[in-house]
Amino acid sequence: MIGNPDPVYSGHVVEFTAVASEFCIYAEHAAEMKGDEILKIMQRLLPLLYLKASFLPLLEPVFDDGNEKFVSESDWYRIHDSFRLKLGSADDYIDLPDQNLTGDDGLVNGSIAEDLTDIYQDIKNYILLYQTGTTEVMNDAIWECRMNFENYWGIKLVNALKAMHRFITSGKQIEEVKENKAGKNADDHSEWFITKRQKEFRGEDE
Repeated sequence: MIGNPDPVYSGHVVEFTAVASEFCIYAEHAAEMKGDEILKIMQRLLPLLYLKASFLPLLEPVFDDGNEKFVSESDWYRIHDSFRLKLGSADDYIDLPDQNLTGDDGLVNGSIAEDLTDIYQDIKNYILLYQTGTTEVMNDAIWECRMNFENYWGIKLVNALKAMHRFITSGKQIEEVKENKAGKNADDHSEWFITKRQKEFRGEDE
């Protein structure tokens, strides 16, 4: 028999994991890059991440208690503020709402930094679970990542990519923001998107 028949080791999963790992590396080193460099990298990487996520296998969870989370709130804000500082004037955008998430009818304000950080939070947790090498844990990591991709961060990826495309093709130059203006108050956790939605998805109390 060639290879491992278990779907957690399938080519699609391995390819997604590789792209997800690359995304996380860039996110964790955003503070060391220029804003226009971040935009160009993400413009190329996000479509590949979306494609590979769409091929993740449909699995059933093994455990009832939910997956362990590794990305803390301080981690979220550190990544978010790095993106926010570097993207500056390119960060904010206005778009039509995803009514499944907001319930709004009018235009909504969006943030590339927030979108990218929400994606990072989910797939970083996935990577660390997948790296355990325990088949059951890997299975549930894939299951949760696929569910979150379909229901939550997939649309955030598309929105961020659209906003990046608009800014890049506009020919505008990025104006970086001062550090004390990056992000919101670290004590305000109301936008910690993925955690809230994961609880809702599992039917847990907040």
